[in-house]
Amino acid sequence: MKLPAGFFDGALKRILAVQKPDGAIPWFDIGVFDPWNHTEAAMGLAVLGRVAEAKRAYDHLAATQEADGSWWAHYGSSVSLDTGKYEGTGDEPKKRDTNFCAYPATGIWHLYLVTADRTVLTRYWPMVKKAADFVVALQTPHGDIRWAAPGPEAEPDDALVTGCASIFHSLGCAVAIAETLGHDATRWRKARAALRDCLVNKPERFDRTWPSKSNFSMDWYYPVLCGVLTGDAARARLESRWSEFVVDGRGCRCVLGEPWVTIAEGCELAIALMATGDRAAAREMFHLQDQWRDDSHAYWMGFQYAENVPWPVEKPAWTAGAAILAADAIYGLSPASGLFTKPLAGETHQQPQRLDLL
Repeated sequence: MKLPAGFFDGALKRILAVQKPDGAIPWFDIGVFDPWNHTEAAMGLAVLGRVAEAKRAYDHLAATQEADGSWWAHYGSSVSLDTGKYEGTGDEPKKRDTNFCAYPATGIWHLYLVTADRTVLTRYWPMVKKAADFVVALQTPHGDIRWAAPGPEAEPDDALVTGCASIFHSLGCAVAIAETLGHDATRWRKARAALRDCLVNKPERFDRTWPSKSNFSMDWYYPVLCGVLTGDAARARLESRWSEFVVDGRGCRCVLGEPWVTIAEGCELAIALMATGDRAAAREMFHLQDQWRDDSHAYWMGFQYAENVPWPVEKPAWTAGAAILAADAIYGLSPASGLFTKPLAGETHQQPQRLDLL
């Protein structure tokens, strides 16, 4: 089974429409820019053959990276998910999110897989190295990685399940880049192993200073999406809360207690299902998202099904990117289709010590 020709025309046009001349890909036309969602959209571009535009996106990251290897979590004005309205001037408090800083390594390894062009790795190696070193420096002796660099606007010393799971995968991509180029990645490998051990065996290290984030679906499926859990453990993880987060005929909730499915979460869950080998369920989850597109076939951010309206009324570039990545994982649109569903370069999937992760 293949996707119809032009299936992603609307999604591609949406990403290109919001990409700025300097390469930045904000959430929406006048929305906030952050390095994680920017990278997600850039990967979507690469899958669909828009390599030049993807490189412009990564060039923008290299140009805006701080001297210590980090990026700020927000650039520009923000949008309130309570009102759906833009708020702020871009001068809001700043913080450096470790997951956001790690994710560009995933984008660079992805671009290399798409292009098989080694110069991609050499071109962005300095950026990847500085970012990975910045993130690993914030790892605690327990193995978890602090959610953000210490600062006036990031005071809690705590860790996030979703963020650390994503960092686990990103560090794997950083290791793959380093070793492909012949660099020593021992420190990153050790940090990644300790992070995985913490995620699997030390649940008390997460959400210590704030309410548990377990009501968010990402905390549920990200350990599978990012390869922390594989095989039987991954399947058990998804089965354990499927009835809580999946709404028949609609997709995946973002958060419990709200009649709201979000397209990016549904697409990421489809990738996680592919990682467990359940292609049929992955395809079904992915195609549930078809109903949440506008007349141009661009994806809405989410759908409030109690009121039967898209909400917020935005079509983020990163949502389009997530949908393209899900389709790639399921249908093999590019040489990078196994990025989240197969072992990274130089490693094999291993079972964790416990099946009852968190």
